[in-house]
Amino acid sequence: MTQYGRALHELGIEILCANTPAAKGRVERAHGTLQDRLVKEMRLEGISTIADANAWIDGFVETYNARFSKPPSLPIDLHRPLMDFEDLDDTFTWQEQRSLSASLTLQYDNVLYLVDPSHENQRLAGKRVTVIDYPDGRIKIRHEGRDLAYREFDKLTQTHQGEVVSHKRLGAMLTFLAEKSTEGPQEKRSIKCPTPRTRPRTSCLFDLAPAVCRFRAD
Repeated sequence: MTQYGRALHELGIEILCANTPAAKGRVERAHGTLQDRLVKEMRLEGISTIADANAWIDGFVETYNARFSKPPSLPIDLHRPLMDFEDLDDTFTWQEQRSLSASLTLQYDNVLYLVDPSHENQRLAGKRVTVIDYPDGRIKIRHEGRDLAYREFDKLTQTHQGEVVSHKRLGAMLTFLAEKSTEGPQEKRSIKCPTPRTRPRTSCLFDLAPAVCRFRAD
């Protein structure tokens, strides 16, 4: 399941796929419009900055919808209010599953995370946990609804290992360093993860703006 599909599933939203050639054609025509006509109209308007594009886009969307939109076959507003148990800040994140090692460690985006070896956490060795990556750079490690305390060792920022790892867990740290040393000198962040360690972001992973699109530097 994709991140988009997971978010919709958590909100109880069904994905309606374009399962017919005609429906797929309409989607592709819309994509062609945004990739071709939109760029040409911006050029004709003399738009060359992100600020000018964002100021102009609402008028383009209104004109485009007036020309090409179709009335719904069922004119009923099916939007529902947000439930008390739904947390959009958690839903609109990048989430990946990881297995905790025997020493309660896991790797995510070239960072070694060391879960607090408390009595309650000791039973989680070998269990699957969820790494939740927020757009603002926060990382949470969660198991069955409970957030786990952790420390991190980031090799790419050259953190001194004595600052974050105890003698009892040195084996996992040395294994991590040995694996990374065989990968060559050109170590980089994952381009898949949305963390600001990869690139600065100024908005959410899922854009909730009412317009068709917004322009931003990243």
